Amino acid sequence: MTVYHGSDLIIEKPDILHSMKRLDFGKGFYVTTVYEQAQRWAKRKAVLRGSNAGIVNMYELNEADGFEIKDFGDDLEAWIDFVCRCRDGSDEYKQYDVIKGKVANDKVFRVVDMYKRGIWDKDRAIKEIRVYETYDQIAFITQAAIDKMLTFTGSFEVKL
Repeated sequence: MTVYHGSDLIIEKPDILHSMKRLDFGKGFYVTTVYEQAQRWAKRKAVLRGSNAGIVNMYELNEADGFEIKDFGDDLEAWIDFVCRCRDGSDEYKQYDVIKGKVANDKVFRVVDMYKRGIWDKDRAIKEIRVYETYDQIAFITQAAIDKMLTFTGSFEVKL
């Protein structure tokens, strides 16, 4: 399966060292199966870093045995609580090698924030999330999982 990573750099050898910690699924290397989503990420990173163009990196993902993989699928109840804990700095994510689930994009992030602050209860938050088009993300938490499962296949430039 082809997956994508949006950046302002060509990343032939991905690692977990260059990630921020308080992301949806903790510190890791993030990819998506959605080409358009990777393009948006690439453009956003380019703008943040003052680059003229973004780069979408492509990888072949081949799952391998022997790794702890957490896949939230459509379980939004478990997903929203996990995302909130990770964004609060929990290290819970470290028990997995790979984590798969939805993305808290700009609209969904607002819902997560309302839930996290106690303004909305979980039922209301989940109802709101279901309204929005959702994208996916796969977070590689360990370098061993990256090295075994991801193979760089190319990259292309995305103009701003």
